[in-house]
Amino acid sequence: MSKGKRLGLPAQMGIGMALGIVLGMIWQATGLDSSMFKPLGDLFIRLIRMIVVPLVFVSLVSGAAGMGNAAKLGRIAVKTIAYYVGTTGVAVALGLLFANFFDPGLGVDIAAGAAQVKKVVPPSIVDTMLNIVPLNPIAAFAEGNLLQIIFFAVMVGFCMSALGDTVKPLLNLFELGNSVMIKMTEKVMGYAPIGVAALIAYTVGSYGLGILLPLIKVILVMYLVCLVHICVTYLPLVVGVARVPLKTFLRVMLEPLLVAFTTCSSAAALPVNIRSVQRLGVPKSISRFTIPLGTTLNMDGAAIYLGIAAVFVSQVYGIPLSINAQVTVLFMAVLASIGSVGVPSMALVVMTMVFTQVGLPMEGIALVAGVDRILDMARTTLNVLGDGTGAVIVSKLENDLAEPEQESVPA
Repeated sequence: MSKGKRLGLPAQMGIGMALGIVLGMIWQATGLDSSMFKPLGDLFIRLIRMIVVPLVFVSLVSGAAGMGNAAKLGRIAVKTIAYYVGTTGVAVALGLLFANFFDPGLGVDIAAGAAQVKKVVPPSIVDTMLNIVPLNPIAAFAEGNLLQIIFFAVMVGFCMSALGDTVKPLLNLFELGNSVMIKMTEKVMGYAPIGVAALIAYTVGSYGLGILLPLIKVILVMYLVCLVHICVTYLPLVVGVARVPLKTFLRVMLEPLLVAFTTCSSAAALPVNIRSVQRLGVPKSISRFTIPLGTTLNMDGAAIYLGIAAVFVSQVYGIPLSINAQVTVLFMAVLASIGSVGVPSMALVVMTMVFTQVGLPMEGIALVAGVDRILDMARTTLNVLGDGTGAVIVSKLENDLAEPEQESVPA
């Protein structure tokens, strides 16, 4: 590395991860309280969440309005949603298939009462769909309800696109606002290595082998299915459809994947993911539309998790899960995942909806709640990779995909 060249952000975050693991192991071994790291990690999460809502809004409005015509916007929306629904269906099917093959719940004897999980009242599917439309957009902004913000932003962008040159000054304002938020993102990400180190140190220091060993099979199956989904779904699309070199794609996507893996929040990775797909040749109008949309609608990792968890809990409690019930899990997982906002542990709430539908005991959620953070690292990373893949594929289908930047990630 030349004298004047700094380490790139992925390298810095990698060092932060390694440092966090070492510190967590030391704190775990010595019995020290790892919660001392939590404020530093929480600060990073708060900084990211501070910029997510305004970034989603201005990027979606400018992206939708900047497409030039309502027909193109509708076409891209249909292709994007079709991609998300299709890949999520494949994901939950893989989760069910591998869970039935490896039987992660057989032989597991865990006292569910020893674990605690928050009781939630799951909304119905009808309520979930209706809740996409905000009664008060200002309240949606205040509450950080990404799904409602996305709906409102798309409506604003659609109307601006329909009005054409009349609203050009307003579009320029949103473009400037997006530039400001991108610059703010760059500043916030400067703290990322420290935040990542703190988050990992707290996680490793808090969870010992005592809680991991009884559920190690579930964890291994989860990570295995995520890897298989990447290899059989995402990468063939990237290479075969988008014609993007595999090495280039993986190098450019490394940064948002590291953010997702360490924060367990697809919302936290959103600004970095937008920037990364633009480096892969995705135009701003499409990246600002598909990535924020995917943060809420594309939940492949959560879908896999729901399929594995359903089979696991049914086996632990000795409740047969018929083929019809598993098909119900598949469709419920796809529908329920649509409403799960990209924040940590939302999958536990969605799991309640699925378990209620197929008659599995709610106590079973407590079995996986203890290692939810470990599982969340895998499913969130998969979600973010799926968002990036979708942006590239949609751009290619629209014949708008440019050549990737040659030096997207510093050496």
